Formats: sequence, C-alpha cells, structure tokens
Amino acid sequence: MTTTLVRAPGLGDDVVGHLDAQIASARRLLSVVLRQGQSIRAREVEEVMARLADIQAEMGRRAALEGTRTAILTAAGTALGIPPHTVTIESLAELLPPAHAAAALARSAELRGLLAEVVREHAINRVLMRQELAFLDHLMRELGAEPDTGYGALSGRSVAPTPGRSTQASFRTLDLQA
Repeated sequence: MTTTLVRAPGLGDDVVGHLDAQIASARRLLSVVLRQGQSIRAREVEEVMARLADIQAEMGRRAALEGTRTAILTAAGTALGIPPHTVTIESLAELLPPAHAAAALARSAELRGLLAEVVREHAINRVLMRQELAFLDHLMRELGAEPDTGYGALSGRSVAPTPGRSTQASFRTLDLQA
C-alpha cells in the first residue's frame, strides 16, 4: 500500500520563515556568548553579567519560537500520520514543494551548525568561569575570609581551625549557568 502525501498549502513558507527566525536568534545568541567569553577573559565582571542578561533575554525569545515550532510539527505530523515529536526535517521536507524543501534542509543544517557552535562556546565560557571562581575561592581562603572546608568538613569530621580562619560553614549560592 502506497501512501500519497498531500502537500500542506503555506507550510513551506511557514517552515522556511520559522527556520529563518531560528537562525537569526541563534546568531544573536552566538554573538552574545562570544562577547561573554571575551568579557570573562578580560575579567570584566559587569560585562559578564550584562551578557548573561542578554543571554537570558535571547533564551526568552527562543522560547517564544517554540510555539511556532510546535504548530509546524503538529501540522506536519497530522499530514504524515505520525506523532509530532517524531517529525524530522527530512520527513517534513516530503510535504514541501521542492524549492521550499531544499531551502528548509539547507537552513536546518545551518541552524544545527550555529547551535553546535553556541553549545561549544558556552561550554568554554563555563570552564573559564569555573577557573576564575576557583581562583577567587583560593584567594579568599588564603586571605582567611573563608574556612578551608576540604573533604574533612564535608564528611562530618571536624577540621582544625587555622590561625586567622573562621570555622563557620560557608554556602556558595552563585550559579552562573545560562
């Protein structure tokens, strides 16, 4: 039994337009993540925090794009007779006129590349931030502002206080994950 796919009118424009919006968002996100990396390397705390706010704003805009994506996948899933979460770009392209299908496949590949670069740069930024925070933690302990908790304090054994150091427990509450 052969299934004939019925092309959904207007779906091609919707898909290509949505992918264009996703690509524009991914480019903005990559730009901000790259600028954040520069700020981390330059130890410009205010700029790092400003870029974090920019990242959060762009992630909010990206969340809004998910509504459009869901609608497209639902329409495609219905046309293909499969659940929306199983629709791939290749199966979606089967519903589109050839020109739209080619454009969608190319834009999808570009989007995947951009998002992979965002993930890679963000991971680098996280490593850089961890290094900076570890260095600050070390400095604070050396200055005597925080106890050297080490593994002993975490396991319940008491750590002998060193001169000039407090024995109070400290809690780290800063989470710079974006």
